[in-house]
Amino acid sequence: MDFLDFLKYLPKIEKEKLLSVEAHMKMAPLERVSSLSSQDYLDKNPRRAAVMMLLYPKNNEAHLVLIVRNSYPGIHASQIAFPGGKVEVTDIDLKHTALRETHEEIGVKPETVQVIKPFSELYIPPSNFLVSPFLGVVHDEIQFYPSPYEVKKILELPLRELLDDSIITQVVMSTSYASNISVPVFNVDKYVVWGATAMMMSELKETIRKVL
Repeated sequence: MDFLDFLKYLPKIEKEKLLSVEAHMKMAPLERVSSLSSQDYLDKNPRRAAVMMLLYPKNNEAHLVLIVRNSYPGIHASQIAFPGGKVEVTDIDLKHTALRETHEEIGVKPETVQVIKPFSELYIPPSNFLVSPFLGVVHDEIQFYPSPYEVKKILELPLRELLDDSIITQVVMSTSYASNISVPVFNVDKYVVWGATAMMMSELKETIRKVL
């Protein structure tokens, strides 16, 4: 999708009602679906985190950035994710967390990001994190400066590919919920994106589709 064309839809996206569980379910492992509507996680005092779903122009085409996390001690190591991370005591709010972490992980300065709106928060049981995604837009092409500690690779996904259902398939994997189960994934540059990141991508995808 042409980036300037995409910008025309931002006012509609900003006002669009979020699909939340309806969109998350499309990319959730079957064993996870039943828990999506529950808020039992509030009793677990989850840690807070925020991520940035960042769209920007590359060769005049709208792209979405993802990162391949480095291998390090931790449950989310080596996974595909949006730039973001846990709330620090110095953060003003969750939007500040998303902007700060995006700067730290991929070198995008907060002042260059137009934050459009927050998306539906999502609880991640294995790590007990409640994650708040934000949609952000950078209006100029980006020179990324990935953190050598946290980021193994940057993935740049054209928005037109995200909106195309052919990017979705099923793979068999073992998760924290069950072994050898079929899981819906996005195929991105020979990587499979599943779990919480895929569910957030699904809500972004369906929200944009509704305004086109």
